[in-house]
Amino acid sequence: MLGYGYPEESLRKGIEASPHMIGVDSGSTDAGPYRLGSGRPTVPREAVKRDLSLMLWGAMELGVPLLVGSAGGAGAKEHVEWVLGILDEVVQERGERVSLAVVWSDVDKDWLLEKLRRGDVKPLGPVEPLKSGDVRRSRRIVAVMGVAPYIEALEAGAQVVVAGRSNDPAIFASYALWKGFPPGLAFHLGKILECGAMASVPGSASDSMLGVLRRDRFLVEPLNPARRCTEVSVAAHTLYEKSDPIHIPGPEGVLNLEGVTFHQLDERRVEVRGSAFEPARECWIKLEGACQEAYRSIFIAGIRDPIMISRVEEWREATEKALRDYYGSGEWQVLFHIYGKDGVMGPLEPVREVTSHEWGLVFEAVAPTQERAQAICSFARSFLMHYHYKGRKATAGNLALLYSPSDIPMGPVYSFNIHHLVRVEDPMEPFRIEFLEMG
Repeated sequence: MLGYGYPEESLRKGIEASPHMIGVDSGSTDAGPYRLGSGRPTVPREAVKRDLSLMLWGAMELGVPLLVGSAGGAGAKEHVEWVLGILDEVVQERGERVSLAVVWSDVDKDWLLEKLRRGDVKPLGPVEPLKSGDVRRSRRIVAVMGVAPYIEALEAGAQVVVAGRSNDPAIFASYALWKGFPPGLAFHLGKILECGAMASVPGSASDSMLGVLRRDRFLVEPLNPARRCTEVSVAAHTLYEKSDPIHIPGPEGVLNLEGVTFHQLDERRVEVRGSAFEPARECWIKLEGACQEAYRSIFIAGIRDPIMISRVEEWREATEKALRDYYGSGEWQVLFHIYGKDGVMGPLEPVREVTSHEWGLVFEAVAPTQERAQAICSFARSFLMHYHYKGRKATAGNLALLYSPSDIPMGPVYSFNIHHLVRVEDPMEPFRIEFLEMG
């Protein structure tokens, strides 16, 4: 992830291997819909500038392309522009001139509404069919590109490609496919490289990995001597974030791993063979859209009274009832995240009997305005602080509040309201490439 950082020495070792390209993923949906909804970046500007500067230096020294995918976190216009601003600053400071390709992945709402009207949109996973109102409500919608925009940019001679939302393996597979290498191996290698040294032991998303592609196999090796690839670590990352261990879909088709073998070449390198590819008969592109739902406020507290811990359902229900009595049953909701009980898995938690001597409570109020969320949060905190649960021996101090001020406004709440596929005649249809000279 661009901005997660990596040892400069790892990059230098990679440059010494004379690679044909340098690539980096810069985004994810893992952190939820806030980045796409708000248009704000995922990582600090200073970190992105440091990482980008070093990689640009390496690419310019070698005369190879630098590919950045899912720029800024969610890959929307604001995110891409943010990365371009940092890149321009780096180029100016270095006194270089760079041939740049920018791939915009923002989806035009009228275009999508027409696709929807024609029946060319379908859900991706267990989500409701897309409605026109979902499209209109979305703050931002991006399409997830495959290799086609990268290949077009490379063919045009771009030294640097800054792309919007991308299928992670496409960042790395595109150069190999452009050079005519087998797609199965190219996409599988891209899948391994997408998270840097995560496929090594010890794994890390803040380090570099070298991929060497042949016509019949590929090799992967971490560039940090403190790490090594093993058959298990590389196979495990092949399965990373996938619901099917054999068939991995993407915009261009399906990566078929039924015949794959992993072989330990030496202490640090693994060789992979047998990756196959099944081209798609139709081109379906993933869409991601986010809309604002409400506003959130929270307070964080510790609970150590064993009697209060034993009476959790009583005080939780009493707090909710007091809120309904005071605020009515309007468009608001509250959530109790109790760490030490079921704060991680919630109702899916299989361990029902807990023996913790203390709990951490994160109380969350969600409402149509920040003012209402803050008021509900404040009411619940003061009510719970002094609530007289059955068996209570003290007269106050139910909660050990972590911060002052205790009630923290968190700002807008977003949801992914578009997680669908759109059928296109051309894999470039939702995307736009702009060629620039920078410096």
